Order: sequence, then C-alpha cells, then structure tokens
Amino acid sequence: MRRTATPTAEALESADASVDPRTGRKRVLVVDDFDDAREMYAEYLEFVGFEVETAKDGAEAVEKAQSSEPDIILMDLSLPIMDGWEATRRIKQDSRTRDIPVMALSGHVLSGNAEHARQAGADEFVAKPCLPQDLENKIRNMLKPSKARRRDGQEG
Repeated sequence: MRRTATPTAEALESADASVDPRTGRKRVLVVDDFDDAREMYAEYLEFVGFEVETAKDGAEAVEKAQSSEPDIILMDLSLPIMDGWEATRRIKQDSRTRDIPVMALSGHVLSGNAEHARQAGADEFVAKPCLPQDLENKIRNMLKPSKARRRDGQEG
C-alpha cells in the first residue's frame, strides 16, 4: 500500500537544506477565496513541514506578504476585493516583496493565462485542480537555492 501523505526522506532532506533559521520551516502564503481549497492546501503543506499562513482575497494577500515575508506565495487568480493578477503586480512592484516567488493558481486554463500571469509577475503558473503532492514538489523545486531569487543574507 502506497502512502502519499507521508513526507519522503528526499522531501525532508530538501526541506532541511533551505529552512528558515527563525522557525526551522519555510513559510508559504496560500491565497484562495474558496475555503475548502485554502484549508486543504494549508493542512497538507503544514503536514509536510511548511509554516503556512492564509489569505482569502488579494488585498489580504498583499498585506500578509508585506507583514509576514513568506518564502513563497500560492496565489489564486480569481479572488474578491482585489484579484490575484493585481495582487501579484503589487507584490512584485513593492521593494519589500518583489523577490518572493509567486505561483499563480487558476481553474480557468484559458489560452494565454499562463503568459498573462507571468506578465503580472508570477514566477510559475499551475492549473487547478492539482494534487497537493504535485504542488509540494513544485514549491520545493522553486525554493531550491539554485532556483531561489530571494535576497540571500539580507534582512527585510
């Protein structure tokens, strides 16, 4: 019987290679207006070793990106108050948050959405629904030191 929810030794090793010295875990901001999706991703990511904060709209996402300085942001694009496109633009235009990788998530996989997401500043585009384990793998890949665009050694 294969257990997919248990972190593999490889996943734990890659997580250990890039942990936050203050908390011992990488921080993920999960932004989604759909409660079930936000909670499912948050619970899974916490289970596999991430520290997770959540936001339910774009305005809250921008505020939390500035205040909690996550290591990566999972940004749904269809959000109330301020959509994920505008939230991503604001995050990428702000000197305090521009280096945080943003993974855009959308259930609307229309031609051109991935390119528009990149033009808004997203570093990656993922079509929903996606399996939590696949999302975890993409997050870990984006957070590897060779891929990271964070300001190494600088305090924010």
